[in-house]
Amino acid sequence: MERIWGGRWLETTFGKKLPPNANIGESWEIVDRPEAQSVVATGPLKGKTLHELWSEQRDEIFGDVSDAPRFPLLIKLLDAEQRLSLQVHPPERVAAELGGEPKSEFWYVAAVNPGAELYLGFRESMTRDQFRKIVLDATTADYVHTIRVKSGDAMFLPAGRFHGIGAGNLLIEIQQNSDTTYRVFDWNRVNDKGNPRRLHVDKAIQCINFNDVTPKLIEPKGELLVKHELFEIQKWSLHQPRDVAPFRQFAIVCCLAGKVSCADVDLAPGQFFLVPAQLQERQLKPLDAHTSLLRVTIPAL
Repeated sequence: MERIWGGRWLETTFGKKLPPNANIGESWEIVDRPEAQSVVATGPLKGKTLHELWSEQRDEIFGDVSDAPRFPLLIKLLDAEQRLSLQVHPPERVAAELGGEPKSEFWYVAAVNPGAELYLGFRESMTRDQFRKIVLDATTADYVHTIRVKSGDAMFLPAGRFHGIGAGNLLIEIQQNSDTTYRVFDWNRVNDKGNPRRLHVDKAIQCINFNDVTPKLIEPKGELLVKHELFEIQKWSLHQPRDVAPFRQFAIVCCLAGKVSCADVDLAPGQFFLVPAQLQERQLKPLDAHTSLLRVTIPAL
């Protein structure tokens, strides 16, 4: 996905084949959207879309999961060569009336340039009227909470959290299957035609949690990074073969470092696969001494 703030890091770090002379900000790796689909690459299901698997073979591929019209997660790689807008995603309670989709999300920092930051919540709580004033005064950035980050840091962002990504961040994003963003401040930048991007201040104000003050990065509990009703995410250092999940539970794996193999499929850093719930051969095997990965599951019913 070409973005005004994107770059070429997905190519140089993760070996993605990118179109020439384009600023690529996002790679949608696991996706079931009307406008974009993951497609099975090899094997007996080759050519099937993720939506077809979810609609037609849900029990076999995904096991015992909650019903939904589409696969409930969207997983991306994000290359923020420049900083993203200060923005918010709508919570469940207001998304429908605003014509959007709710979105909570998780970020894992895969790589950074020195001094990279994330913008998360506020330095102090405020009212809607106070927020409107700082937007009109173009001082929004002075009130957002910033966190200096390093590779390996992680953050959970509930819907309603005011946020942005600073320049020089390469992130793995695991989120609700949504593409609704309300921008508040875009650093006064313009596109190649000299026009600013559209802002959505009124809708954003209905979504933002103005008491979300100085949130902190995730403090891992062993391998567990986050456990939420939407997803559970663990970080594994893989020293020996290990079952990815119990039989009848699917899992998504993202290789972070080294190389990992499962059922004769190898993953390098920045690559993903989905291990079906009824796959018999479900051991993850490290092919490098320093292999690490993210394992993503959806809580069973």
